[in-house]
Amino acid sequence: MSSNHSILNTEMRNEKSNQLHQFSTMEIIRLMNEEDKTVPENISLVLPEIRQVIDVAVETLQKGGRLFYFGAGTSGRLGVLDASECPPTFGVPHDLVNGKIAGGDRALRFPIENAEDSKEIGANDVNQSVSNKDMVIGIASSGRTPYVLGAIEASNKLHIPTASISCNTNTPLSKLVDYPIEVLVGPEIVTGSTRLKAGTSQKMILNMISTAVMIKLGKVYKNLMVNVQASNEKLRRRAISMIQELTDVTEKEAAIFNKEANGDVRVACLMILLDVDAEKAFHLLEQNNQHFSDTLHQHSPNISNTN
Repeated sequence: MSSNHSILNTEMRNEKSNQLHQFSTMEIIRLMNEEDKTVPENISLVLPEIRQVIDVAVETLQKGGRLFYFGAGTSGRLGVLDASECPPTFGVPHDLVNGKIAGGDRALRFPIENAEDSKEIGANDVNQSVSNKDMVIGIASSGRTPYVLGAIEASNKLHIPTASISCNTNTPLSKLVDYPIEVLVGPEIVTGSTRLKAGTSQKMILNMISTAVMIKLGKVYKNLMVNVQASNEKLRRRAISMIQELTDVTEKEAAIFNKEANGDVRVACLMILLDVDAEKAFHLLEQNNQHFSDTLHQHSPNISNTN
């Protein structure tokens, strides 16, 4: 009989929910809420490790590389979700941050039998998409998913930075990567259902990684999404509002500059603040690797960061 020490933390029984089937609706959601409150507290213990991953990712992207998430099941879906939200939120190319899930895109909606159990599939997915300029982050609550282990092993052969997010300690995955993140969220209220606290912790950490990386790359100015892709009416109104806020022009003037800038808030603001045309503003951004803050303060150093 195996001892409890051999059982993964994420697979243990939660004593608080031992009679969960008899709970009232309020008792179920109250317990879920109480358990969820512990997630950010546990993440706070691994902030130094998360910072390391972010700094390495920023350096990788600044050198022309890309960021890849590899996962299976819930972990894979969360990676795909985070990657897919970067282009509309931060105006970056669709292949800058990439999410790969065991079984491919169909696995986002349907279980693909045995896909997560294959190291070979993970390695093949890396070999088909990752280059020696990139960075790979493996996501697995257990820290032992074969698909993710295979992806990391193949990534290590490329001699690129690797990191991981798992919810157990001293996992095989953590031992394979350069920068492991292990956040212990404890047993789930439904035993082994890592779409709950484990999934929440992974989502929160991915939020931190992608958001902080994009801020450091100049995709945010002050706390405004100046790189946002204004693909609907709500975002078009937000773009005009940002131009007004950063330049003190009227709403009508902001709309005119926004149109001339083809909806690019950064270009519109540079046109106004530097008194240049759209072509010149875009050229200045290109010279500064699309970093809006660097562009603005290099060419108009009198503009205060606190304004």
